[in-house]
Amino acid sequence: MVAVKLIQGTKRFGKITALDHVNLKIRSGEFFFLLGPSGCGKTTLLRAIAGLGLLDEGDVFFDDRKMNNVPPHKRNTSLVFQNYALWPHMTVFDNVAYGLVERKVPKEKRKKMVSDVLELVRLEHIAQRRPSEMSGGQQQRVALARALVVEPDVVLLDEPLSNLDAHLRNEMRYELKRIQSETGVTMIYVTHDQKEALAMAHTIAVLKDGRLRQVGTPESLYQNPEDVFVAEFVGRTNLLKGKVLEVEGPYLSLETTIGNLWGRRSCKKDELQAGQEIVCSIRPEAVRTTKPASSGFSDSPTSTSTTCEQCSPQRADSTSQSTDEEIDSNQDRNEHKASDRCGPPYTEIGAKLVKRLFMGEYEERFYKANNIELQAIEHAPRGSPPPLDTSFRLFLSADEVIVLKKETTKEDKK
Repeated sequence: MVAVKLIQGTKRFGKITALDHVNLKIRSGEFFFLLGPSGCGKTTLLRAIAGLGLLDEGDVFFDDRKMNNVPPHKRNTSLVFQNYALWPHMTVFDNVAYGLVERKVPKEKRKKMVSDVLELVRLEHIAQRRPSEMSGGQQQRVALARALVVEPDVVLLDEPLSNLDAHLRNEMRYELKRIQSETGVTMIYVTHDQKEALAMAHTIAVLKDGRLRQVGTPESLYQNPEDVFVAEFVGRTNLLKGKVLEVEGPYLSLETTIGNLWGRRSCKKDELQAGQEIVCSIRPEAVRTTKPASSGFSDSPTSTSTTCEQCSPQRADSTSQSTDEEIDSNQDRNEHKASDRCGPPYTEIGAKLVKRLFMGEYEERFYKANNIELQAIEHAPRGSPPPLDTSFRLFLSADEVIVLKKETTKEDKK
């Protein structure tokens, strides 16, 4: 097991920059995912680590050893291909043993090593079958066994599950995660499938157009995306344009296309100011429900604070006169709200607004997050969400409204 480090990695193909000064640090024993859309540079980066494509600029390190001029066969890496690349005339045993034969490992030792790895991938019972006699999932496990048997420092996987059907993909996700956990080997996995990355990875690096956009755990990428692309690409979300009305500590009062909301900045380094244009990311499961004593509330979002007595705004009768004591009390309360809030502020929203935010699968996830019965789904027209009980009061916490800087587009520059 080794740690892998890429410093200012750059690769060009003519006028196209496939990798643009990428910096990465992959810990020893980590299950690391390279995630992004087609053409973002994932496979180019993987090939650079394997030594199959040399960088134009930058360095690759395995632990403290610089690998730039080390040929692929001396890097002690194994590559698992998308199309399995099994010898069709060889048995499972012989396919797995191929690398050991090339390394001239003694026959008895070779037999023991192959038997052990076939047991690891749970294929010992079909060791004498040929690839044409196996399912896609079994063939992929043979390819993985062949990669592991040579005891590599790093295993590189280039979209290994993309040729499998949905059922086999789910099965192989579990198997790969189990095998990585049991072996402890460093694995670097390329995929464009967000579900795959979120379900399996220790750490994910998101790339777009050859640039590294964000690195973090699945949880941190989902809950704290640093830009609009990451918010939209990692999981499902609703993106709303707006602008900042007021900054109150970590929270922001916002004007959006669906009304005024409370939100929070995702990235601490983003210095957002009043009047600045922003984009809000709201996940389908963000809205929460309570059952009030009486139904009926405005469909217009109305911002409020937590139930803390100091934080809660006073609703004085408009005809009453404020005494000096009341004014002092209100000033104390405002200071408390700005500097020492007892919890995140929230926005109360109406059923119609939820319909606008969450349609189809989005709304179904909202229902499930709040343990609401979906009895009407079976009887609803295809693609139509179930009716929402209007006696519910719906709340959107500021912690669930992720505020991101609006990215400058070509049209904005014009």
